[in-house]
Amino acid sequence: MKLKALLLSGICAGTICTPAFAQDSQSEDDGFESAGPVIVVTAQRQAQSLQEVPIAVSAFDAEALESQQIENASDLQLTLPNVSFTKSNFTASSFTIRGIGDLCVGVSCDSATAIHLNSAPLFGTRLFETEYFDLERIEVLRGPQGTLFGRNATSGVVNVVSAKPDLSGFSGRAEFEYGNFNSIRAKGMVNLPIGEAIGARVAGFYLKRDGYTENLFDGNDIDDRDMYAVRGSLRFEPGPDTTIDLMAYYFEEDDNRLRIQKQQCQRDPTGVLGCLNARRDFDKTNSNSTFTGTLGSSEFLALNGIPSNFGLNSLYGPDGYANFDEPDDVRVVNTQFTPEYYSDELQLQAHFEHNFGNIQLGVTGTYQETSVDSRQDYNLGVGEIPNAIPAFFSLGAFAAGAADGVFGPGSGAYFQPIVDALFDGSGNLCVSDTLLDGRGAFEGQRVCTPDGTQFDRSNQENESYSVEAILSSDFDGPFNFLLGGIYADSKVLENSYYVNAFAIDYITGVLGSFTSAGLGLPPSYLATSYFRNNTRSFQLESFGVFAEGYFDVTDRLKVTAGIRYNDDKKTISARSTLASFLNPYSNDGDPFDSPFVGTFDADPGIAGNQLTADREVGFDEITGRFVLDYEISPDNHIYASYSRGYKSGGINPPLQPIFAVPEAFGAETIDAFEVGSKNTFANGTIQLNATAFYYKYKDLQLSRIIARTSVNDTIDANIWGVELESVLRPDPNWLVNMNFSYLNAEVAGDQFFSNPRDPGGGDPNAVIIKDITNGALCAVTGPSQAVTAGFVTAVNGSLGLQGPTSFPSDGNIASTGAFSICSVLDANAPAGLQVLSPGVQVNLKGNKLPQAPTIKASAGIQYTHEFDSGMTLVPRFDIAMTGEQYGNVFNGNVNRLEPFVQANAQIQLNSAEDRWFVRGFVQNIFDSDSVTGLYVTDASSGLFSNIFTLDPRRYGVAVGVNF
Repeated sequence: MKLKALLLSGICAGTICTPAFAQDSQSEDDGFESAGPVIVVTAQRQAQSLQEVPIAVSAFDAEALESQQIENASDLQLTLPNVSFTKSNFTASSFTIRGIGDLCVGVSCDSATAIHLNSAPLFGTRLFETEYFDLERIEVLRGPQGTLFGRNATSGVVNVVSAKPDLSGFSGRAEFEYGNFNSIRAKGMVNLPIGEAIGARVAGFYLKRDGYTENLFDGNDIDDRDMYAVRGSLRFEPGPDTTIDLMAYYFEEDDNRLRIQKQQCQRDPTGVLGCLNARRDFDKTNSNSTFTGTLGSSEFLALNGIPSNFGLNSLYGPDGYANFDEPDDVRVVNTQFTPEYYSDELQLQAHFEHNFGNIQLGVTGTYQETSVDSRQDYNLGVGEIPNAIPAFFSLGAFAAGAADGVFGPGSGAYFQPIVDALFDGSGNLCVSDTLLDGRGAFEGQRVCTPDGTQFDRSNQENESYSVEAILSSDFDGPFNFLLGGIYADSKVLENSYYVNAFAIDYITGVLGSFTSAGLGLPPSYLATSYFRNNTRSFQLESFGVFAEGYFDVTDRLKVTAGIRYNDDKKTISARSTLASFLNPYSNDGDPFDSPFVGTFDADPGIAGNQLTADREVGFDEITGRFVLDYEISPDNHIYASYSRGYKSGGINPPLQPIFAVPEAFGAETIDAFEVGSKNTFANGTIQLNATAFYYKYKDLQLSRIIARTSVNDTIDANIWGVELESVLRPDPNWLVNMNFSYLNAEVAGDQFFSNPRDPGGGDPNAVIIKDITNGALCAVTGPSQAVTAGFVTAVNGSLGLQGPTSFPSDGNIASTGAFSICSVLDANAPAGLQVLSPGVQVNLKGNKLPQAPTIKASAGIQYTHEFDSGMTLVPRFDIAMTGEQYGNVFNGNVNRLEPFVQANAQIQLNSAEDRWFVRGFVQNIFDSDSVTGLYVTDASSGLFSNIFTLDPRRYGVAVGVNF
């Protein structure tokens, strides 16, 4: 086997190993015995054989990525023990290692899994949306790594190492692939030496395919891809001890990708919850439970002195989705709003390295610009307006002057602007567009469709840079060291999350017009005419210093001790708006130029009216690690380690309406204990590695949705698990790999939170209340069901609302429910009754952490058939099983993610000397609709679940040349 084939032979640390496709019999000249491949990684910031590194680390080289069809992060996670990956809400994603992932959601959250490019940290990267191309390797380190990498990491590090220019000669590679869904993928690379000291390398990829998802509304396919990336690298070696690497990378995607794949709901016929708590069905939430359903209802308007005929619905009548049939297929939707998805990223990196004898200095600077902008139907459905005829007739009549007797002559001026903004004269209903300058339908910026669509928008722009210096030694004696320091500055220039709907525009117009007319003010609507949670600016300033010492106690026993100090400062300016202040229809500019904006307060915690909530927090921590590494023999190592990890806290965004949530959330800390063994047996034909670990987690950050906004809480957790990894090479032409992992990740101690799906907390005496003023939930508790229900019935009678009713028996809700107003109930509650917002707290002790599969297993087999001509034929089959897990910390069947299996196969014909190849492939052979994660929306959205899936079955052919 050639030296290159040995060095690039597959996944390291005992995960699936893959030899290069073109194989020769090993010769003595190769310099290797039959002990198998020597894999070199830089997990400890120096080139080492992976089997000698006392860290649980896996590495995929370019050959392994190709042979196992690992094209992106979703593929990468399948074969890694105790690692999972899922997309998540708000154009985000979560890479979870050993039960610890990016469960914190928000611009001020740090990543638990640190993403690095050439060992330098990335911020807000879109790296996991793109395709892998022209990489040297990907390293995945499990466990805290603060004393080795510049940004702290509590769960681990994913280090993507790009291929560097080769100064030894000209070379290139080109590949073209065609597959189902009319998929076209092209990759290419050219390596060009420029003299003896300089080399250049240019690589890129392009992918375009049709959509995976059918839209029944118009018969078109959505969820397509249209993306490309290009990377240019320059290497300069002015002398034998100096290397300078420069890299520039740009990625862009512009297509109709779905940000979420599907919404699921066990429909609640009462409308109080929207979705029930027993299971996830293919159905739509009861929209009477949403804030548009409550604020647009005849009952709410009547309570505010507005004629009930203006109501778009009744709380006790059919809702907007009563007649909607949700397709029972994750790849089929029915929406009149075609998704829009745009993302791009610029990376610039410079690395300087110089050897001062046995001391090496490395300095790396990285600059990033990233953006993402996505819009799609908020409910992925086509709704109706149950009371459209009386509501629109009433609006038209008032616009024509029918209210002159109430408001005086000219009352039509208060209502005609609503008609002009929300109806286009062709039978379409119009919705505010999502412009960053704040204008909407009442300023002439609108989207018109036959049914008045509703959609959301998630966008963010980032700018970041970091500078890191590493000083390391290579002494001949027993002691060596590593000393590093980093400064990073990351800014969010704009972040917004919008929810837009015809009902919101209608409600803000009707409420604003009646309010302004009643007060004798100029005709006005309530701004903003959509929900917008807007981070106007965010900045992270971080610096850290870290060091490790390595001492050889004996020839076989090595001690590693490391320490780190980290300091993080975060500042943020944000606000959340929805029908927050009057804005005259005559103001066709920024709503915040309204003369009535002074009634809006973005920060009730500070005296006076603030247009933004401005916060600043700081965190610092000392962490470290200690490792004992013992060499039983050159092929057998054991190690034991303790490490302490840290991730800074952050700032919760402002809410609309205001709820009592902490302004900030604390830092995470983890005490990690690990023992491991790395072994090679039978002269290299068997590789077997084993790891066991125990984590004591303090203040793990978890996100939940309140008022359409992610807020973060902290809990404690205990985590333990084992990982077994093996590679078998019965002869040079066969390769078999298997791995297995078990994980137990659960909440430690008594931790009390209200379950948004069941605010009654399982109490049959409680009454769950849907607050019709904002769509939120609360719970009334008391000594008996008769007492609580009687109290709610009495208060509701004065409000013109009905008393409590029971939920369906199969809904897993023990309490009864009713529409009411939480503040009114609280103000009138007698002794012995309580009104709890957002609900009754339940103990989470022992619950499983989200995105933490209990069991993962994978296996692969590959055979290389050698022809007399020198050509080779290489078939390969891989299969991976991910066990049961939960989508959030409240567990239960409704949050359970079923186990799934993914299988891939391919066969490749290689020419002699590996000059060209032809490959046939199939991914996801069983066409599994594998659900990797879910996100539960808040009460005011109806508690439906967004789910995220892997891609459907793909197959095709590829051809490539090497030159």
